Order: sequence, then structure tokens, then C-alpha cells
Amino acid sequence: MIRRFRPYIRYLQPHRGLLGLAILCGIIAGVASGAGLPLMIDRVFPVIFSGSATVLSGWQLAGVMLWIPSVFLLRGVAGYLNTYFIQLVGTRVLENIRLDFFRKLQVLPLSFFQKNSSGDLLSRGLADANQLQVTLTTVANEIIRSPATLIGAISVIIWKAYQIEGVALVLVTLAVVPLSVLPIRYIGKKLIKRAGQIQAELGGVTTIFSENLSATKEVRAFSLEDREVARFGRASQTLIRAQMKFLKYEKALTPLIEIVSAVGISFTLLYAYKVQLDQKTFTTLLLALYASYEPIKKLGSLNNELKRGLGALDRLEEILQAPVAIIDSADALPLARAHGALAFTDVSFAYATDEPVLQKISVLIPAGTVCALVGPSGAGKSTFANLVPRFFDPVSGRVTLDGHDIRAIRLADLRRNIAVVSQDPVLFNDTIYHNLLIARPEATRSEIEAAAGAAYAHEFILSFPGGYETLVGERGARLSGGQKQRLALARAFLRNAPILILDEATSALDSDSEAAIQLALKQLVVGKTVLIIAHRFSTIRDAKTIIVFDHGNIVATGPHPHLYATNPLYRSLYERQQGAT
Repeated sequence: MIRRFRPYIRYLQPHRGLLGLAILCGIIAGVASGAGLPLMIDRVFPVIFSGSATVLSGWQLAGVMLWIPSVFLLRGVAGYLNTYFIQLVGTRVLENIRLDFFRKLQVLPLSFFQKNSSGDLLSRGLADANQLQVTLTTVANEIIRSPATLIGAISVIIWKAYQIEGVALVLVTLAVVPLSVLPIRYIGKKLIKRAGQIQAELGGVTTIFSENLSATKEVRAFSLEDREVARFGRASQTLIRAQMKFLKYEKALTPLIEIVSAVGISFTLLYAYKVQLDQKTFTTLLLALYASYEPIKKLGSLNNELKRGLGALDRLEEILQAPVAIIDSADALPLARAHGALAFTDVSFAYATDEPVLQKISVLIPAGTVCALVGPSGAGKSTFANLVPRFFDPVSGRVTLDGHDIRAIRLADLRRNIAVVSQDPVLFNDTIYHNLLIARPEATRSEIEAAAGAAYAHEFILSFPGGYETLVGERGARLSGGQKQRLALARAFLRNAPILILDEATSALDSDSEAAIQLALKQLVVGKTVLIIAHRFSTIRDAKTIIVFDHGNIVATGPHPHLYATNPLYRSLYERQQGAT
């Protein structure tokens, strides 16, 4: 089982000096506990309680009296330093594990996040990473400290027992030690099934919690408060049941080992009576025997900790070892500023193998073309556009930019040539200024303000007391939908990329603002290749080319008059919306 954790020992290597010091302190504390206390009884008590008339000198008396505090001082200081250094190493390990986990999330394809809930991913990155950190540091500490304590105690037992009664007493005294392993093995088998279940249930609770916090308006609008409380309560009860099943076995380990220990001590006591062992020798053996059971219990707890860590590791490895499909090829080409000519050649795509979304798509989009994508919901419009910045890769066929397969272009260079404005733009919990700056980090203040002005956002930004330094809140919660949309458009102006993807970029604006933004967009799209994912036909009136999608196929292309006259699907979509308007 420990072999499963070996690949992750690398997290400890940068801190091996500090870890070595912690382990050394652990060994000192272990030997002081395992051997120091029994030897104290053997060496100190006889001097104090011998009953002889021998008068000790001042130095002898000081030596005897200092033995006890010296043992406890050494044990206490070494134990404290061991715990402190181990926790320091553990904190740094946790930071590295979480950073690697977070780094991996940044490169996983979007399809991965469509299959995994954000709450479960949060649970893995926080709770499971924390559990793995606890397991790694506990194992690194106790795998040395507890055996050191055990060896120290057994050494005293063997030395003292052999000195008094030979091998027979040694065997009797130590016979019960191997028996203490039996409860560890039995309980370990029970725990291994429970550990993973706890982590999975914790992920479920986190998912519900996260989902509820992101839907506060909907919960109140539909009076779902009681339903949400009941849903969270059921998930919480399931988690508690899983935790209690684990706890039932985990907490049974210590009393089981103590019962086995008590039986062993009783047999030792019986043997001591048979051979007429003196009280001093028996007390020394008894304390050493008791000291040997404590590390056995800790090793049993270590076994439980390994089971917990194994459950967390299984869940973390699903992310850490998940394949990264969207990567640079070994001979990826650099790309400066693209011209913007796009071509799709026999492109097919499916999120699941038996559910094709695009089927053998072939189309040419010359550089500088304003192209609208229309069709029923689920026809493949968004998927088509998402293939351009390589949010997904086609299952077959290829997409080219200026004649180069986009999979042969460096990913960072490809995406630097594309600006995306989504229907539901996301703003980070930062200032307006920094939310705009992410479009082009090297941009100057005047360039940012000019982009905001072009998107008709400058005026409302200055209306805030903090101006451009105003915090927008989580996902832009302090701004209206229209304000968020304008900031997203300002990013596109600032990025000034040769390829622009607009996913109904004016949907959240009022009629006056939309008219102004449409004028601004006319300036923004000049000389650019533009893909407009159109849900409202008012947004495509200036499109040079319109591509009509249906069930993953391109069924028609051309300007509006041609499509209206020749394509029944386009005509029905257009008239239906005009009628609704």
C-alpha cells in the first residue's frame, strides 16, 4: 500500500533537510519514551527506595534527581520540535499538491468540466489534497518515530529479561507483541472500503453547497429554500453515516490492542509469580512492555491514516493523471499576427462517441469575413466556433488558419490571435481595470480607457466612486448584465485580435445601448474575421456570409436574401423570430 504513495514522496524532497531534522527529533523522542522511562525505574527507583543507610553525596543525589526531569525534558523538547517541523513540512507539501492540482485544471479540456461538477472538483482540490498532505507527513514522521520507540522499549525488555531469567522470560514477555498486529490487519480491511466513500460523499455535499451559492436568485424566485435545505440535509446525513462507519472501526483499534496488551501483561505477571521475579525487575519490564504497545497503537493508527490517504489519492489521481488532449505538438509553429483565413475540411466532432455534434463539415471563411452562424438550438453552432481557439479538437478532419492546421500552431500564439465575447461573460473578483487588463497585459492606461470608450463603458465606469478601481464582485455580481457585457466587449476592443468570436454579444443590452454597441461593432470588425453565433437575427444584418446549421450539418451558406429565398429552414427561423418580435 505504501508503494502507492511513492510517486508523491517527491513533494517531500525539496524539504528533506527539514524533514530529516524532524525525523531525528522523532527518533530522540521515541528512544526517550521507549527506553528512558523503563531505565529510570531500573536505575533511579532502587537508589531512592533501597532502604539502605548509604548516604548519597550531593552530586550523586543531583544526578538521581535530574534523571526524571532530564528524560521528560528530552522527550518533550524533541517531541515538540518533531511535531513543529513535520507540520511546517506538511504545510509546504499541501501548497505544492494544491498548486499541481490547480495547474492541471488549467490545461484540461472543456469537455472534462462538462462531466465533473465544480463542487466535486473543489472538494478534491481542498479536502482530498489536505488529506493527502496529512497522510504523507504522518507516514514520514511515524514510520520512523514509532519504530524507534518500539525498538527502544523492546531492547530494554530483552536486555533486562535475559539478564534475569534468560531466553524464557524474553519469549514470554514479547509473545503478545505480534498478537497486537492482528486487530490492525482486521480493521485495515474494513477501513479501506470506507475511506473512498467518505471522500466521494464529501464531494457531493460540496457540490450541493457550491450549486446553491451560485443560484441564490433562482432559489428565492422559485421558493426552493425548503427543498434546498432538505437536499443538503440528505447529502449531509449520507456523509455522516459514511464517516461514522469509518469511525466505528477506527476507534475500535486502540481498545482492541489494549485488551490484547492487558492479556499479555497478565501472562507476564503469572510467569513472574512462578519464577519469583522481584518487584523492581517486574516493574521495569512492565513499563517497557507498556511503552512498546504505544507505538504499536500508533502504527495501527498509521495504517488507518494510510487508508484515508488512499481514498483521497484515488480521487486526486483522477485529475492529476487525466489526459491532456489540447497540447502543443513537439514541432509546434510560432505565429505572430494571423491574417484570419479559416478553413474547415471534413470536420466531425462528438462529445460522446455515439452522439455526433458536427458531421463532415467543410467550409471556407476568407480573412476579413463577417460570418454569422444560425440554426436551431443544439445544431452545432457553438461547437463549430469553439473548434477555432482549440477549446476542443475535432474527432476527424482538420481546421486551418492561414493554411496551417491549428493543431500545428503554438496554442498560446493561436489564442492570442482570437478574442471571444460570450453571451454570459465572466468577470473576476477584482477591479474593473484589472478585468480589462487581462485582454492585453501590456496595455497602457490610455489604451484601456479608449477600449472602454469604444464599448460605451467608460461613462458608467466613471459613475462609480472608485472608477476603474471599483471591485466588480464574484463573477461581476455588483454590475448589471448590460454593464458586464460592455466590459466584455471592451476586452475585445483592447485585444484587437484578427479573429473575433461573438456569442450573442449584445443580448444583455437595452435597445439604446444595443444600437450604440452595433455602431461600435462596425468599427471593431473592420479587417477581422468574425464568427457571430446568432440567436437573434437583428445581430446578423451586416454579416457578409451566413452559415445555416441543422443536426450537425451545414445545410446552406450565403447572404440573407439568397438564404431567405432558397432555404426553408432559414426562412422559417427568420419569420418565426420576426413574428415573435
